[in-house]
Amino acid sequence: MVSVRKEAGLGLIAAALFGAIAAVGAAAQSLIQIDGSSTVFPITEAAAEAFQKSKQGAVKVTVEVSGTGGGFKKFCRGETDISDASRPILKKEMDACKKMGIQYIELPVAFDALTVMVHPSNTWAGDLTVAELKTIWEPAAQIKITNWNQVRSSFPNVPLKLYGPGTDSGTFDYFTEAVVGKAKASRGDFTASEDDNVLVQGIANDKNALGYFGYAYYAENKNKLKAVGIDGGKGPVLPSEKTVEDGSYSPLSRPIFIYVNAAAAVEKPELRQFVEFYLKNAPTLAKQVKYVPLPTTAYNVSLGHFQQNRIGTVFGGQAEVGSKIEDLLARKPQY
Repeated sequence: MVSVRKEAGLGLIAAALFGAIAAVGAAAQSLIQIDGSSTVFPITEAAAEAFQKSKQGAVKVTVEVSGTGGGFKKFCRGETDISDASRPILKKEMDACKKMGIQYIELPVAFDALTVMVHPSNTWAGDLTVAELKTIWEPAAQIKITNWNQVRSSFPNVPLKLYGPGTDSGTFDYFTEAVVGKAKASRGDFTASEDDNVLVQGIANDKNALGYFGYAYYAENKNKLKAVGIDGGKGPVLPSEKTVEDGSYSPLSRPIFIYVNAAAAVEKPELRQFVEFYLKNAPTLAKQVKYVPLPTTAYNVSLGHFQQNRIGTVFGGQAEVGSKIEDLLARKPQY
């Protein structure tokens, strides 16, 4: 009996030591939690991987995808440190954050060219006007505009199959604002997903498809997809780094953002280090994942805003299309 008790006692001691060691290990590896936009995901994931490597495993950065809207819901409940967003924070999200005492710093990280795509075998729709996109996607088109020849009479009389981001997506909000004239004003009879990879597969496997999402996912799948030139009034323009930089790819080029929990950035040195690392390396990271870097001065201004703990958004909770990044960064933020 003495022997059994001794073995049991040693077992308890070993278990306690193992628990203590595990706790020390967990404490040693700091955690940064990020969620939100699938569009912003590629550049944030690249930043997270490079930062973790630079820290040799001392910091873990998790990057999840639940759409811009879904990410803000978690962020405004205090569940994440950073929210990836392919559009600015909206008034209802500002109110939700304020209610929970969550202050945030708004930081643009790159330009995206929101891309309209068709199946590679599509020989007729090399370009579309913004008015034709509105004809396709406005709420009144639901159940009515179902064939390609209803968009342009020279197009064939074949079914028009639509693919696009879900309603929690910032890309959905921006596209509807830019094309239809009102955020979230869209027909509902299309295949929707917050996961852009699902949309890639949908368009790639449907010869009559048309869809839209961020440029990075198109660039990674050029062998499966065909980009459509967009005519915003000055002739068709295809998305590219050059057409985004010179402003000719309009109105579907836009800045994309991260929102940082201001209090967490003060309390967690590793979060502050990550955001500074992200902004300093964003030009390289943006090109790496096929987005367009902001001007160097924009990153310098944003870094200053972060280091000064500049709270709020310069958009006032409204969707906005076509503003220059220099003008946005010069505005006074609201909270």
